[in-house]
Formats: sequence, structure tokens, C-alpha cells
Amino acid sequence: MEKIGTPIGSYAPDFELLGIDDQVHHLSRYLEKWKGVGVIFMSNDCPYVCCYLDRLKHIQTEFQGRGFTLVGINPNDSSHYPEDSFSNMKQFAREKQLNFPYLWDSTQDVAQGFGVEKMPEVFLIDQMGILRYRGQIDDNAQEPEAVQMPYLYNAIAALLTGDNISPKSTSPLGSDLRWRN
Repeated sequence: MEKIGTPIGSYAPDFELLGIDDQVHHLSRYLEKWKGVGVIFMSNDCPYVCCYLDRLKHIQTEFQGRGFTLVGINPNDSSHYPEDSFSNMKQFAREKQLNFPYLWDSTQDVAQGFGVEKMPEVFLIDQMGILRYRGQIDDNAQEPEAVQMPYLYNAIAALLTGDNISPKSTSPLGSDLRWRN
């Protein structure tokens, strides 16, 4: 499937997606409230996502009071992969005690607009809706204690203090998104 993608420095595609709270979530509404939004494409059964969940919850806890929020989006095709169904997303969020919204991209339009390559893949968006960072959460999925470069953490910290973000992108590592045929 051809991905459209969003380059660094461009406006991120707005979205209107159903969340596990049964409410419709809009990127534009998040941008009205938060100085930065981290959109993380993830799924219920990706081993890389599972490796990163505690780190993502820590990032949310650390930065939420400073004007930042994470937003998880599951774009996997649940018609062929029922483990990624909306009801299983709700169960996953309860079991894993997610502390950030988890949304369902049932049409895969949002993932296509962002140009998602792997899961997890994160897109850091500033309050103006501009994409400032995309890629990896950090440089070591399997061993949190061995992380040398906490890319997302550093990018959020720089965004919130008005500093330059470097690097602006990293190559995503993880599982392939399960596109519809």
C-alpha cells in the first residue's frame, strides 16, 4: 500500500477517531489544550509495543503536567487480525493500565496520512499542528536500562522548552502495520 506520509515541518493530518472511552477524539482539540501531542501508532499484540508500554506510561506521567499528552492509535486491520478489535483494545488498555487515550483507526486513513512504517512509531506535534519529530521512542526496545538515546523523551523536553529538536527523525523499528488487502 502506498503511504502518503507527513514530512517533518509540515502540518500533521487532523483526525477524528473513536477512543476506547467511546468518545470521538480530534487532533485539533488536543492541540487547543496541549503544547505538544505525541501520536504513537501501536497495537495490542506487537511485541515491540509491549516492551515500550512502561516507558510510554512514564513519559505520559512525567510530561502531562507540563502541557504534553500521548495519544495511542491502533490502525491494524482487525477483520484479519481480531486481536486488534475495538473490544480487545478496551481490554488491553484496562489490563495494561494505559494512562493516555487509545484510539481506533478502523479505516487506516490516519496511519496512511502520517505515513506509518512500523509499530510503535511516534509523531511529535507542536501546538501549531506542525510535525517536529518522528520515529523511535529510544534506541533499545528490549533493555530499558541499556538505553543510550531516549529520542522521544529528549524531543518532548526540547519542544516544551523551545529548544531545537535533534535528531528530528529516526528510522522506526518494530512490527509491520497490518494493512488491509
